[in-house]
Amino acid sequence: MNPIYTALGTTVFEHMSGLARQLGAVNLGQGFPDGEEPADLLQAAARALTEHPNQYPPMAGLPELRQAVAAHYAATQQLNFQPDEVIVTSGATEALAAAILALVSPGDEVVMFQPLYDAYLPLVRRAGGVPRLVRLEPPEWRITEEAMASVRGAKIIILNDPLNPTGTILSPAERQIVADFCIANDAVAICDDVWEQVIFNGQTHVPLIALPGMRDRCIKIGSAGKIFSLTGWKVGWLCATPALSSVLAKAHQFLTFTTPPNLQRAVAYGLGTDRQRFSAMTAAFERSRTRLAAGLTGLGYAVLPSSATYFLSIDLTASDIALDDSRYCDWLVHEAGVATIPVSAFYAENPVTNIVRFCFAKADSTIDAALDRMAHRP
Repeated sequence: MNPIYTALGTTVFEHMSGLARQLGAVNLGQGFPDGEEPADLLQAAARALTEHPNQYPPMAGLPELRQAVAAHYAATQQLNFQPDEVIVTSGATEALAAAILALVSPGDEVVMFQPLYDAYLPLVRRAGGVPRLVRLEPPEWRITEEAMASVRGAKIIILNDPLNPTGTILSPAERQIVADFCIANDAVAICDDVWEQVIFNGQTHVPLIALPGMRDRCIKIGSAGKIFSLTGWKVGWLCATPALSSVLAKAHQFLTFTTPPNLQRAVAYGLGTDRQRFSAMTAAFERSRTRLAAGLTGLGYAVLPSSATYFLSIDLTASDIALDDSRYCDWLVHEAGVATIPVSAFYAENPVTNIVRFCFAKADSTIDAALDRMAHRP
């Protein structure tokens, strides 16, 4: 058996969700919304299933979805992708796998920022890459010039902005630090932009690929599951200049090859609807974030800022809780009946151990039930 995958355990997300089901706990761990799903997209997918062919669509994606993605980014981020620079994938994780397998050769150094999405590291190692880990520190979680100097010479960067699990957005200065690094080291950035639509406080996403000198050295990854809060659909995409996308397509071809055509048609429809739907969705998530943050603060927990994603965190040390994050999450699910995620699980080495992540993409009743239970503290 392959030693990289053999050594992997059950993910913390599956573990905590399993405990939530077993114990009847309120699940604020795994990041999926439990609110009302967009009925018009569901209807579009159902119509496409019965009114259009269900055989293999084009490997790179249906033309209408590739055009819709390009048009969406032109309207929302002023990017000038051509449809043939868009490759549709079976979710953003498949897009990540395709990008890593297409770019990373054995011995290549790959920069990743901790805390990091758990798929990055095994995919890089399976491709033969050498991880170069940059540790971000709470509560700001900022990228510095000094940190980037420590990984000088690396040829590939994986950048998640906004960042899960911290709920932070790169500042303009940080974004420029990363761009300068890529240009100076002739590096390519794999930009995991899946949270680009879930941003609060009146801010908007500025993609790394929009910065001067970055158009030809970025792969931009997006997710319909995050944009439309339909995480189970697993429709994503890669966007890159033809010199990169031609190789990305070959990696994608030998992973999933293609993605269900009815879901592609429904996503193309959704991207073409009134963009007010996105601001309404974001406003709803922002209200849920405020509700959970206010409730936790009222119970005496020290809440860290959240500017994006479905997540916010508490600082256990500042909340006068003596347990580390893993022990606290175990106590909380067993004793109080609330499932959460220890942020130390997002580190491959030298973890931060006093931060716990909560998912707030939940109904008010779910949030309130969790808060009621969290009045009980260790």
